[in-house]
Amino acid sequence: MKSRWIPGNDIRLLENGEAFFPRAFACIANAKREVILETFILFEDKVGLQLHEALIAAARRGVQVDVTIDGFGSPDLSNHFIATLKEAGVRMHVFDPGKRVFGQRLNLLRRMHRKIVVVDGEVAFVGGINYSADHLADFGPEAKQDYSVEIHGPLVAEIHRFTHAALAQGQRYQKQRDWWRWRRQLRTQPHELAHEGDADAMFVVRDNGDHTSDIERHYRIAIRSAKKRIVIANAYFFPGYRLIRELRRAARRGVDVHLILQGEPDMPIVKTAATMLYHLLLGAGVQVHEYCERPFHGKVALMDDEWATVGSSNLDPLSLALNLEANVIIRDRAFNAHLYSRLEHLMRHSCKRITSDEAGELRGWDLVRSFFAFHFTRRYPGWASWLPRHVPRLLPARHDRLDPVYENKR
Repeated sequence: MKSRWIPGNDIRLLENGEAFFPRAFACIANAKREVILETFILFEDKVGLQLHEALIAAARRGVQVDVTIDGFGSPDLSNHFIATLKEAGVRMHVFDPGKRVFGQRLNLLRRMHRKIVVVDGEVAFVGGINYSADHLADFGPEAKQDYSVEIHGPLVAEIHRFTHAALAQGQRYQKQRDWWRWRRQLRTQPHELAHEGDADAMFVVRDNGDHTSDIERHYRIAIRSAKKRIVIANAYFFPGYRLIRELRRAARRGVDVHLILQGEPDMPIVKTAATMLYHLLLGAGVQVHEYCERPFHGKVALMDDEWATVGSSNLDPLSLALNLEANVIIRDRAFNAHLYSRLEHLMRHSCKRITSDEAGELRGWDLVRSFFAFHFTRRYPGWASWLPRHVPRLLPARHDRLDPVYENKR
């Protein structure tokens, strides 16, 4: 799939589960023909059960429903949860769940990390929000701050084609007649949708085949072109050396560069990794803000007054070199301004600005650690290419055991 700018879209920012879940569930409730959903995490909590109910209702009224979950991210769905979906006609697919070794899951690499919904080929959602209650504020101090977008317009057809192709590619182990069924569906998908708004947009993915660095490349192009401001809000920040270099160069040529990173991370190692790069960034004039209200899970950015992106891709080795990811890139002044107002609000009211004095002087072990971190950013994309590059198959979820079945194609 070659990424390209597609005009005429209406794209709406959805902040946190309070905005995302009602819109996604309402569209599923109104689906007439088809629902395709991909997610890294689906938990059997109040959000997962609400989705479960919406999917079953859609399938029972004749809507074709395909749900793909990641076997590592969603390992513990109950027999009842899966069985009732399948009995209603929902087709549940599992991405490479892998085996447990002494009760532990060891297949940490190359996950299906995308979060996509397409309903009737007419509306799509892309972002970073999983189906779990920790994306709602009433979850408490550990509730995540995150974003998604709702898309209407011609870009939806591009996303629709991609989701069908992903299902077709992943299910080639099935009987030949099933493969031809997917081929027919690909041919009958709509090629164009009416213009719904003024936004030019692009759907960009990262995979382990032809698009290994597309999302990072678009980030670097936008950073290199920025003249006024850059705001990157990213949960897991440990990018490659080339992206760090572009941020430093942008700050040195006078661009106002802001990073919003985790101050209260869900995993402490996340903050440790990011802080190893603080001196490198602060010394060039990059402004670092730690979000301290709750765990930050967003993957959004904007450059100048038009360019913005929302998606599933973090700026760390897993997302940039291993996982399957999907982002939407948007050229639209109104969307950019709205996203900027929300991120500026975070910086003003929920973040702590990190200064060079607070970062402290690098000495002893901190100096050694920073040295190795810097050189790791220069080398890890190359190292990643040496890791196993299997192409996992999608298999139906089984309801006669807690772990879905699995199979790898090497």
